[in-house]
Amino acid sequence: MSASQGDIMKSNLKRIISFSLTVLLVFAVFSGCSKKEPAPEETTVPKAQTTKYVEPTDFNRLTGIDDLSDEAKGKRPVAIMINNIKASLPQYGISNADLMFECLVEGGITRMMAVYGDYTKVPDVCSVRSCRYYYPILAQGLDAVYFCFGSNTTLATPTLKRIGIDYFNGAENYDTLVFGRDPARLGRYSKEHTAYVKGANIPELLEKNNVRSDYLDGKDRYIFSFTEPGKIKAPSKTACDKVTLNFSNSYYSTFTYDAEKKVYLKQHCGSKHMDSKSGEQLAYTNVFVLQTDVSLYEGGPLVKIDWKGGDGYYISANAVTEITWSKKDEKSSIKIKDKNGKDVKVNAGKSYFGIIAPGSTKLSSAGQTVTFAQ
Repeated sequence: MSASQGDIMKSNLKRIISFSLTVLLVFAVFSGCSKKEPAPEETTVPKAQTTKYVEPTDFNRLTGIDDLSDEAKGKRPVAIMINNIKASLPQYGISNADLMFECLVEGGITRMMAVYGDYTKVPDVCSVRSCRYYYPILAQGLDAVYFCFGSNTTLATPTLKRIGIDYFNGAENYDTLVFGRDPARLGRYSKEHTAYVKGANIPELLEKNNVRSDYLDGKDRYIFSFTEPGKIKAPSKTACDKVTLNFSNSYYSTFTYDAEKKVYLKQHCGSKHMDSKSGEQLAYTNVFVLQTDVSLYEGGPLVKIDWKGGDGYYISANAVTEITWSKKDEKSSIKIKDKNGKDVKVNAGKSYFGIIAPGSTKLSSAGQTVTFAQ
């Protein structure tokens, strides 16, 4: 055998050995993959711990806009009672609120509750007034920390204590960290119109009193199904550029559509409803008229409101649609449905809720009363 022939045989032998090893390796890999090894016992997760964790984001669940501070991600909102009697005007700090609720109280006047989604950005708010029993029930549905200055002892105080809401009442515990009397108002207004909340100190107050700042686990996270921010969509083809809620013979709120800003500007009893510090007129992307039974409690003078639901209207983007609304219990949030029972898609932005007796609201477009097809 020649030297060259020997080299060829050695080369071929190497190829055969290499090929055989490759075949054996592939066979071993596929054989191993076909075996299903049981998961080790230590990796088994108890059922109670299988809830998927969702990283808190800057999404504001009250408005549908990504505008929360880093410190407010996953944190509870704050609800503050607002004095709305004419003698207390103008208020301040209220144009910053993400949600505003307005209801009738005794004497034909209204009171409001401002809700702030970012508890680190609450401004100083004035004037702060006493609780009426239906307001903490509304706040409880938002998992909000509730602030007031006084409370009616017949219904409000028992409700605050019974439902277990986290609240601070300046008349019960005047903590100067967060409650004060506006020195610029003292001597110019009656004393009951001078109380204010020092918003910047709210996070410190909650920590000082060991009040939970995180949302409840499993709490219904969003009160609305929102549209994409910046993409305003009319809820129907029924135009509506003006809404008037007649709470009583002397107190009414009017909303007029601003086509350029795509918001409804609020008036208080015929005058622009202004925030004296921001210099802004109250403005809302969404106006909700929530109709329900409103009566006098045991003959009066206190007002009794059925907070469990009714019908009403959703007004946004120069249009209106009929709705139904419900609140299953004291801790549940308000649910808004259309006439077919489907969730209403709500435009991202600030919202106003007027809770009012049926037949007390006027809807108009271009000066004409809005009517709905039967």
